Amino acid sequence: MFFQLADWYPVFLSLRVAIIAVFIVTCLGLPLSRLLARREFYGKDFVEAALTLPLVLPPSVIGYGLLMLIGKNGFLGRFLSELGISLIFTWWAAVLASTVVAFPLMYQSAKAAFKSVDENYEKAARTLGAGEWRIFFTVTLPLAWPGIIAGLVLSFARALGEFGATLMVAGNIPGQTQTIPLAIYFAVDAGDNATARTLVAIITIFSFVVIFWVNRWAKRRNY
Repeated sequence: MFFQLADWYPVFLSLRVAIIAVFIVTCLGLPLSRLLARREFYGKDFVEAALTLPLVLPPSVIGYGLLMLIGKNGFLGRFLSELGISLIFTWWAAVLASTVVAFPLMYQSAKAAFKSVDENYEKAARTLGAGEWRIFFTVTLPLAWPGIIAGLVLSFARALGEFGATLMVAGNIPGQTQTIPLAIYFAVDAGDNATARTLVAIITIFSFVVIFWVNRWAKRRNY
């Protein structure tokens, strides 16, 4: 039966991977989007194009790039190997793949949210003696919060559904690296439609609940 504990592993792993990936893209995306939303400098267009490139690249291309980076012969892979660390074909490789593909969504949403904040509020806070960190957490962040929440939801959904890049760097190892998209694909490929239907139902219901809750929360906050 599918509902045995071991068969739920793809669900638990996918949630773990998506949550960690969203945490990473939030920590990286918020400061970068805040900086690039307000600053102009030579080469900014190049930097922004590089940051959003994973959004338009095929997942297989991203997976190949990561494979060249963290594989045994990759630049980072060789360095980690000397430390006794191997990322390839582990669930941490799935986290890395999900982080890369989800980052542009967080970055773009947060940048748009920060740009929508009226700079006069920040200037008024400065005239009252508030420091930059206090301004960010008490003025900028609360005003940009709805857009940031949208970025969090989009990033989570993208990380949860990542398939191509994950398959290339983490593989499909049942009980170790098999996420929900991989489990569905290989269940269908093996003719196990019962497992595929159950996993599809689980991920669909869960995604619907998350989006429904966020929309309700956003409406309550706007009233």
